[in-house]
Amino acid sequence: MAAWTDGYWWSKDGIRLHYRDYPGDAARPPILCIPGLTRNPRDFEALATDLSAAGWRVICVSLRGRGESGYAKDPMSYVPLVYLQDLEALFETIGIQRFVAIGTSLGGILTMLLAATGGDRIAGAVLNDIGPVLEAAGLVRIKNYVGKNTSFPTWLHAARAIAETNAAAFPTFEIGDWLAMAKRLCRLTPSGRVVFDYDMCIAEPMRVPNEGALDMWPAFAALRDVPLLLVRGAVSDLLSATTADAMVARHAGAELVTVADVGHAPTLDEPEVRTAITRLLAQVAA
Repeated sequence: MAAWTDGYWWSKDGIRLHYRDYPGDAARPPILCIPGLTRNPRDFEALATDLSAAGWRVICVSLRGRGESGYAKDPMSYVPLVYLQDLEALFETIGIQRFVAIGTSLGGILTMLLAATGGDRIAGAVLNDIGPVLEAAGLVRIKNYVGKNTSFPTWLHAARAIAETNAAAFPTFEIGDWLAMAKRLCRLTPSGRVVFDYDMCIAEPMRVPNEGALDMWPAFAALRDVPLLLVRGAVSDLLSATTADAMVARHAGAELVTVADVGHAPTLDEPEVRTAITRLLAQVAA
């Protein structure tokens, strides 16, 4: 029996979106897990299973164009403010008023935006390798790989290709780790090919010249009154140690966990991260 049930909701522009719903104590605020740019709920499977066993309801969403969520007709809707509208529609559909947010990369950006548009509803937050300032090297790397329509004949081929792209971020990974990552990142097509499990068109907005980056520090400041855990990969090329330290300095009581020998982004299954998440949730439950 699966540890979760599949749930669906509709965006304002008519896309059917998907989430995994892991059961838990209705008296506690649910945990909302928001994945990174090309990712899906499978990234959180181990964490969500364990948190559910500990009595927390966990909702892991697929953003539009990822996993089992529908693809957008307009590729320019693959932007944070539209994702934010989609999440607002989810809250309306399933009646969530207060929650703990766990956001990896893009999911962390959305967590900050959710706080900025209604901070009282966030009971606690985990920002995984993301902050108000994004390093140029990481952004260039992401732009270079997102949206390339590649397929592989076997899972092993997919794992090796993913290893080539991500070796610097996970220098200690072995082939079993890369296979596990491939299973999270990819899906099997009816023709038997292995492909990345997202709409290649999510890259389209990234090709549009950016006249001015949004200042995310005010959005981060909206989390100042809630328990906060910041997770950073020690060799991350997207979140610098300087930015992470500045975030902790601006948030009294925030905890920073730096994962050794990991880049962008930690899996959240690292023992030191799990222990820190437990501490954060203890504050929420107190």
